[in-house]
This record gives sequence, structure tokens and C-alpha cells, in this order.
Amino acid sequence: QQSGRRYNLFLKRRLRIDKRHQSKDSIFFRDGVRRIDFVLSYVDDLNKEWEKKLERRKEFESNLQKAGLELETEDKKESEDGKIYFVKIHAPWEVLITYAEVLNIKVPIKENDIPSMVENPLDCMLAPLRLPEHVMHPEPDYFTAPFSKDKQELYLINDESTFFSPSMRNRIVNYILTRCPYGTEEGKKKFGIKRLLNNGTYSAAYPLHDCQYWKKANDPNCDNERYTLYMEWARFLRFYKEQPLDLIRKYYGEKIGIYFAWLGFYTEMLFLAAVVGLICFLYGLFTMDENMSSKEICDPAIGGEIIMCPLCDRECEYWRLNTTCASSEYSHLFDNVATLFFAIFMGIWVTLFLEFWKRRQARLKYEWDLVDFEEEQQQLQLRPEYEAKCTQKKKNPVTQEMEPYLPITSQAVRFCISGTTVLFWVSLIIASMIAVIVYRLAVYAAFASLMENTQTLQPIRGLLTPQLATSVTASCLNFVIIMILNFLYERIAIWITDMEIPRTHMEYENRLTMKMFLFQFVNYYSSCFYVAFFKGKFVGYPGAYTYMFNRWRNEECDPAGCLIELTTQLTIVMAGKQIWGNIQEAIVPWICNWWGRRKARSNPENLYSRWEQDHDLQTFGPLGLFYEYLEMVIQFGFITLFVASFPLAPLLALMNNILEIRVDSWKLTTQYRRPVAAKAHSIGVWQEILNGMAILSVVTNAFIVAFTSDMIPRLVYYYAYFENEDSPMSGYINNSLSVFQISDFPARNEPKENPENFVICRYRDYRYPPDHERRYSHTMQFWHILAAKLAFIIIMEHVVFIVKFFVAWMIPDVPADVKAKIKREKYLTQKILHEYELEKLKERLCQGDKQTTQKEFIATEGRMELSRAM
Repeated sequence: QQSGRRYNLFLKRRLRIDKRHQSKDSIFFRDGVRRIDFVLSYVDDLNKEWEKKLERRKEFESNLQKAGLELETEDKKESEDGKIYFVKIHAPWEVLITYAEVLNIKVPIKENDIPSMVENPLDCMLAPLRLPEHVMHPEPDYFTAPFSKDKQELYLINDESTFFSPSMRNRIVNYILTRCPYGTEEGKKKFGIKRLLNNGTYSAAYPLHDCQYWKKANDPNCDNERYTLYMEWARFLRFYKEQPLDLIRKYYGEKIGIYFAWLGFYTEMLFLAAVVGLICFLYGLFTMDENMSSKEICDPAIGGEIIMCPLCDRECEYWRLNTTCASSEYSHLFDNVATLFFAIFMGIWVTLFLEFWKRRQARLKYEWDLVDFEEEQQQLQLRPEYEAKCTQKKKNPVTQEMEPYLPITSQAVRFCISGTTVLFWVSLIIASMIAVIVYRLAVYAAFASLMENTQTLQPIRGLLTPQLATSVTASCLNFVIIMILNFLYERIAIWITDMEIPRTHMEYENRLTMKMFLFQFVNYYSSCFYVAFFKGKFVGYPGAYTYMFNRWRNEECDPAGCLIELTTQLTIVMAGKQIWGNIQEAIVPWICNWWGRRKARSNPENLYSRWEQDHDLQTFGPLGLFYEYLEMVIQFGFITLFVASFPLAPLLALMNNILEIRVDSWKLTTQYRRPVAAKAHSIGVWQEILNGMAILSVVTNAFIVAFTSDMIPRLVYYYAYFENEDSPMSGYINNSLSVFQISDFPARNEPKENPENFVICRYRDYRYPPDHERRYSHTMQFWHILAAKLAFIIIMEHVVFIVKFFVAWMIPDVPADVKAKIKREKYLTQKILHEYELEKLKERLCQGDKQTTQKEFIATEGRMELSRAM
């Protein structure tokens, strides 16, 4: 009986729609002519605020109609679940041209006559990577000028319905929606769709996708750009193809287009770094058998006879050096001569990347008509939230108009609260890192005892040393803590940025970016900084160890060095973040949309409308791109700040980014509602962050090579302290280990057992033996090595910085051909505009006040002559 009712309802709906002779998968009003530019949805719930919400909606929609927009409402009976109302919005021609002038939108005035670039002789080889021409360049190239209502005949208006692209149209409608008032509450004027979404008056506001992503629309007027993007860009099998940046920009707007352009360029540049890093890794792999240090450690006659001092107090036993044979061999993979070369190479690579990106960005600015785009036009407009919350007004010294402002006292209080909150959370990260360090110190003894006494672990003791076990488990624990703190801080950062009430959109994004990046920087990199620059540096020596909080003995590095532990830490945090990020970006939205997509595929299209299909998708919020940039910039830090410890980091990043481009494009095209188009002429404040990290990376890598790796001690031994001229590195291990007399152990440090009655043990340091008059103080070799390390840091930093600044000076930010094209376009555009004004003045000369018009005519001709001269 219930299924019969459902079938009758199905037939009624189908008949009702068939009467209109229009599919509900259409992106037009019921008349099939007016395009749907935006959709608002709401649920008519009968709660205590029902009347207030109803009043708000009536006022808001009435004001939208007064602003010139046309509305059409779909009753809840027409929706799939019978609960949701949909308000479809159309912007007619008069509204579009009015706000196109307000927003300074550039439109075509003449087809571009500048010849295209000379063909690349390698184009035939790159043909398999290319996309079809209609996908790469969906529109002809035009000279453009800002739109003016008074000069409509100047522009190439072939069809009013298609002159403004859908992305331009939804941008104009969104501008109106964010500023449209809906009444006065508590004595304050209320306006903007964002507030109405926050208070539940509307449940969603979004522009429509132009078709379903897996098939073309039946409507011949539909461009099917979403389908094209999915087939040519958003599928993983197209990973080797170039990105259709012009189509992305046309469909999603310049802001999203510039992100994918930057991500694609970054991935291309990573290819070179990945190849060089792989070569350095292979060098370490092929020279592993020639490494004298690991040979001596693994030799039973050398490493097997060296008794090392216990690595923890009381519980740990004396151990033989050759038990770390495997880890010393693996350490050579990353700690070799190629490491130094790669650190210098990456210092230069990062400069090339940033400089060539500036050139690529300049070319995009020209191609996408962003050359004269000023942030003031869009980003510096007052935020609706700022206008709503700031009740006091003062005169703007530039415009001489009254505008809202936030008093200095209120700003100071808000900044104090914000700064205190950020400081508290950064302190919380540092506290969590100290907790992980305490964990490492506390469990090391347990691992050492467990591996010594458990027979089942004996076969893998060579691979899994107590140091490695502690490092791996601590890295995993640290990664879990990082993810938890990230989850919490994201919400806190947005809350405190909202509380500051930034004046403009640009201020809001920049403040949030700096807060989030500062937190993420400390969160992700603090553990790597600890292993690289602090672990094993403040250990003391047997009998005089240093302790954290006077309880836990500080960690020592492996006899083969701390670099392998830094590599382990870096690999776990970097790889874990990338895997978790892709799961979060791809699988979570897919699961959330699974039910909606199931309905879309199972129901007839005339019963599951285009606005309902998009309503069931996830929201790509205003901070959607912010998180994408943040993820990539954090990855950029991993492959630059600590790359000397892990030459394979660029290769991991390259593989991740190839996947990232397709995951981001797939989720944007298939799993998210269409974002509102926005303009941007650069990657914004992220460029400055990347520049800062590039400079910092030179310093960190110099310190890693000097203090974390064994490169400098080995070179000092090779040139100054070698014992065998035929094999200068033989005897290095014995030379790098100092001698301690076991009878000098205080009771706190002495192991409980010494079954073999050892008399001396060795430890990693350069100190005099117990029988020397300066027993246990640093030897002259220690000071030689320290001086060499400091000299190396100074020399490497200066060399890399000089090369970086020279490369940056040699490479101009704007290519010469782009400069020429910009000048040519400006000249031709001015010429066209002046000729148009001359024609208008000639007409007025024939009709009206000849004296005044003649003066204007002479002035205009003079301006044209001046333009030609320039």
C-alpha cells in the first residue's frame, strides 16, 4: 500500500512537470529563457522563531527585487524530500551592466591582434601531454576594457544573455546578496546573506553547476563546462596531462585558477628536485659498501670489541657497538658527501622556483586581464560584518565620505585577547612537544630492557634498536598530537579573527593566514627542530649526565649520528600528513555525498532538479582555498627546511602533488557546490611566507649538515687526524669515541649488573681519557671540529645567499614579451576609447553647444596625441 502511494506521488509529480515541458535538470527559470544565477534554500520549520525568519525572508527577497533581481520560488512539494523551498535568482541585463561598472569588470572591445608566441620545437615531443585546443583555450583572446553603461556600443556584445559568463554573473549576484538589507533588529540595521545563513533564515546559498559531471546536459544552450572539466582534468587517469587553466578560470574564477596554476607549476619544478634527490640517494646506496665508518662498526674485531656505556640509568646494560651495524649502514644513505651538494642545490632550486613563478604569474595576469586589477577594487572593500558591527562613523580622508570605524581602544582590547590566545596555543604545542620528549626519555629504558630480555625480538635487534623503536613510536605519537591540535586550533583561529573584526577581506585573510601558519609551523616543525638541533647536543658524559627536570636523562644520538632519526621523524610526519590529508579531502566528502549521488543516479532527472542535486553537495566555503594553500606551504617547508636529512622528500612531495591536483580537481568538480567566482592576481601573502621559508631553509640546512650529520667531524679527521695514509678514514670510529672508567660511575648512573666485569666503556664525544691530567674535559679535536662547523655554516650561507640573490637579480619578474604585450594592449585600448569619444563629440558638434563641444573635441584629440607619444 505504501509503495502504491509513492508510485501515485511519482506519477503526479511527473505529470505536473511534463505540463511545463521542461526538465528540472535545467539551469533556467520555468520560461526556459532566464538563466538561474543563484539559488537560496530554506526549510519552513514551525518553531518559535518561525515568524521572525519568515519576516526576514520577505523583507530580504523584497529588497532583492527592488535591487532589480528576479526571483522564482519552488514550493517544498516540488522538492525530493518535500521539506525544502528553493528561491531561484536571475540577474537581468540592467542589473548586470550596473554592477559590472561598480565592480570594474573588464569586457572585450576588440579581438587580440598580437601574434602568438613562437612555436616550441619540443611541442611535437610534448604532444601526448597536451589537451585539445578547445579545452585549453575555450574563448578567443580579446583586448578588454572596464565596462561602462554609457559606452555599451563600444563592446563586442553579440548576445546579451551570454555576454557575461556564468562566473561573472554569480559574482555580481553574490555582491548584491552580501549587501542587501533585511530589516532592523535591536536598533541595528541588518544585512547580508551570510547573517541570514548563520541565523538559520536560509539553509544554503550557491550558484549552480551547469550540468551533471558524468554526462552532458540535454539543453543545447548549456556549455557543459563541468562535464569537460571532469573528463579532461578531474580524473586521475589524466594525471600526465596539462591543466586547462583558462577553462578553470572561466568556470571557477581567477582565485581558484591561480591556485591550480601555482600548484601545477610547483609540481613541475619538484620534478627537477626529485630527480637530483633520487640521484643523491642512489649515490648513498651504491657507496654503502665503501663506507669505512659502518664497516668498522660492523666488524666483530672492531665494533664487536668496543663496549659502549649504558644508554639509561640503572636499568640499561653495557652493549657492543656492532649491535647498531644495520642502522649505521642505513645512516650512510642520507649522511654522505651528496648530502652537502643536495643542501646547496635546494637552496638555489627554491630561488629558481620563486623567481620563475613570478614570471609565470605575470604572464597569467596579462592573459587573464588582471594587469590593472587593484586589490582595492575587490579585497579592500569593507566587509559586511565590519559595516554591521561598527556603529561609529568618521570621515574618510580620501573619499570625504562617512564610513564605519572601530575605535582604537576596542581594537587594542581585541588584539590583546587575540595575541594572548595565540600565545597560549603556541605554548600548548611546545608543552606537548616536551611531553613527547619526556615520553622518549621515559620509554627508552623500557625498550632497551625489553629487547635485551625478550628472545622473540633477538632476530630483529640489528634492525630495531632501542633508539629506533623510541624514535618511531614517539614520531607516531607526535603525529597524532599534531592532528588533534590542528583540529582544535582551526576553530580557535577563525573565532579570534572574527572577534578582531578586520576591516577588509584582504585584512581578514592575511590575519587568519598568519595565525594559522604560525601555529602550523610550530606544530609540524617543532619535533623536527628538536631532533635536528637539540637531541644529543646536551647529554653531558658518563658520571655527569644532564637531566630534564632533574629526573629524565637527556637522549643520546645513535653512534652513527642523529641524522637517521631526523629522517625517520621527517618521513613519518610528512608522509602521515599527506596520506591523512588526501583521505580527509577525498573520502570524507565522497561519503557525505554518497546518498545524494545515489538519488541523482536512481531518480529520473525531471524529478531530481539541478538545484536539488547541487544542494546535496558539500559547501566549498570562503576558506576552502586557504586550507589548500596551507597544506602545500607546510609541505614546502618539509622539502626545504630539512631536506639535507632526507633527499627523497621532494620525490615524496612530487608523487603526492600529482595525486593532489587530481584529488582537488575531482572533489571541486564532483563533490562540492560551485564556488562563487572571485578575482585574485597573485597567491597573496603566501608569496611572502614562501620567501621567508626559502631564506630560513638555507640556515637550517647549513646547521643540519654541520651539527646533525657527521660530515664535518669526518672531514676534520680525514684531513687533520688520520692515522693511516693509505686509508685516511680507518680508525675514525675509535677516534670519535671517548673512554670512561666504570669505577667512576656514581650510584645513580651505574648499571645494576656487570656480568662480564668490564673496566671501561666508550661514549660518543671528544674528551680526554680517565688517566689524563685533564680527564673528561674536551680535547683540542673537539674545538677544531666546532670551529670547522661554524666556519662551514658561515661559508655555506654566504655562498648560497650570494648565488640566490644573483639568480634573483638575473631573472626579471616580468618576461620581456609580456611587457611588450601589456604596453601594446594599453596603447590600442586607449586608442579605441579615444576614437569612440571623438565620434561621440563629432555627433554632439552637429547637434548641440558647438563652443563647449569643440573645446572637448580639441582636448580629446590632444589626449590621443599624448597617448601615441607615450
